[in-house]
Amino acid sequence: MQSFDRRQFLESAALIGMSTTLFPGVLYAQAVQDGELTIETITHAEQIAGVSFSDEQREMMLNRLNRNLTSYEALRGIGLENSVAPSQVFDPEMGRKEVPRLESRPEIEWTPTDVTLPASDEDLAFSGVAALAGLLKTRKVRSVDLTEIYLSRLRKYDGVLEAVVTLTEERAFRLARKADDELDAGLWRGPLHGIPWGAKDLLAVSGYPTTWGAEPYRNQRMADDATVVKLLDEAGAVLVAKLTLGALAMGDVWFGGKTKNPWNLEVGSSGSSAGPGSAVAAGLVAFAIGSETLGSIVSPSNRNGVTGLRPTFGRVSRAGAMTLSWTMDKLGPMCRSAEDCALVFSAIHGKDYADPTTLTAPFEWPIRKSLRQLRIGYLQDAFEEDHDNREADLSSLEVLRKQGAELLPLTLPDGPAGAMLVMLNAEAAAAFDDLTRSGGVDSLVRQDAGAWPNSFRSSRFIPAVEYINASRARTLLMQDMRELMGEIDVFVSPTFGGGTLRITNLTGHPSITVPNNFAPLEDDPTSNRRVPASITFVGGLYKDAEALAVAAAFQSGTDFHRMRPPIV
Repeated sequence: MQSFDRRQFLESAALIGMSTTLFPGVLYAQAVQDGELTIETITHAEQIAGVSFSDEQREMMLNRLNRNLTSYEALRGIGLENSVAPSQVFDPEMGRKEVPRLESRPEIEWTPTDVTLPASDEDLAFSGVAALAGLLKTRKVRSVDLTEIYLSRLRKYDGVLEAVVTLTEERAFRLARKADDELDAGLWRGPLHGIPWGAKDLLAVSGYPTTWGAEPYRNQRMADDATVVKLLDEAGAVLVAKLTLGALAMGDVWFGGKTKNPWNLEVGSSGSSAGPGSAVAAGLVAFAIGSETLGSIVSPSNRNGVTGLRPTFGRVSRAGAMTLSWTMDKLGPMCRSAEDCALVFSAIHGKDYADPTTLTAPFEWPIRKSLRQLRIGYLQDAFEEDHDNREADLSSLEVLRKQGAELLPLTLPDGPAGAMLVMLNAEAAAAFDDLTRSGGVDSLVRQDAGAWPNSFRSSRFIPAVEYINASRARTLLMQDMRELMGEIDVFVSPTFGGGTLRITNLTGHPSITVPNNFAPLEDDPTSNRRVPASITFVGGLYKDAEALAVAAAFQSGTDFHRMRPPIV
């Protein structure tokens, strides 16, 4: 073990101490002199942890803390891979089994309508899942031809958007030919049969690299497909590309560059589902699967003007997906419309024994309730306070009222949700502990104070006691949200207002983010480029269908989801 550099340690302690909201400190720092901790080490570590002990207490602690070092070395010798989950399982219901558990995923009662074949390949590419399902089932278009259209668009625009890590061409045409053969024979697997899609490149796909967007993993290959990939294969969908994500699921900067927003190439597509957001917006895939821990579906959906569903925690298996936070990671579809998201979700939700957090709960689409029958709330204070998209957000409420919704004012629970995110930081640091200790994080593109390398290092100094107390505080937040959502089915929120994003990611509630504005550029208002913005609908636990239904009703009264970016 390396000797203790006191100056370096104190500089690090000062840096971490600047971020006490997210990094409350450490009970002791793993800094040693001559191979062992000392009284002086404990004294300095107390300052990082925000605690204070007497000399007698420090002396008593010393032997135990030195023994702990031996335990840590033994645990590190096990070689824990990213896929190994903790023994504790996060339950958004906290043991209250109020939602019916089903043995198998229910079939939705959705049938495609007869759709006229679009006049051009570009119109076809922007048609969306629901329309493409009708075209494929009636054989007005073939999966092989559709696959070629999307692959051509991926090749054409990737040099501009930098949204693709790997094209899965051989696999795609094999599945497309199979889909056409089945459809020709009258076998219809459902609304995704023959439809090309893209996967955020944290989903394992055998035979192709799974890079996690990060230089240390750019040649990584997995032996098996992620569960979501398997389910979409079973549904007849055709994977055409593995799409970019910010390195290790942060932002839109990956080892190959920065993924662009097709509405304005001067800015990134946001993250971390950067490639899915950009590719769906640009009509490069019919839909994509993204992931969210703290905004990684919501933010790129907002930035790129697409529709993104973040399902209830535990409804979609994460087996075969990169882990960032075992208690917060979620997978979900990013599409052109809420209905498209519902059709994709219907194929991927359900129990998977490879992910112990999952269950199969009822999912009805289309739901049989009208907006008048749903209990819909809205965050009144968040809508009324000054924010960037205020006028469009208030107009969105009027759209819902015209559709028959009665909107009930409500307020989210008040509490230190930001402080609870210490759990995310600790879990992410644990998921990539080997990378941190080996120095592999030094090869990530981003090395600024807000990037993962600094977060992983800083999070080594989070005490276990503080992590557990954050979890206990999170329990209270979940209880408060359960009480609030007992009065309503869905609530509407400005996408980044009212604390919605933090709170609902911590509590596991589903949300769907849909475009509600495409504002001109401030510095070039005559340009055809735009700044997309969005509004968000949050459902009660396992009320994904209700949230989707309200979003679909909003989209039935607007045309924002049909907008197409200029790209170049």
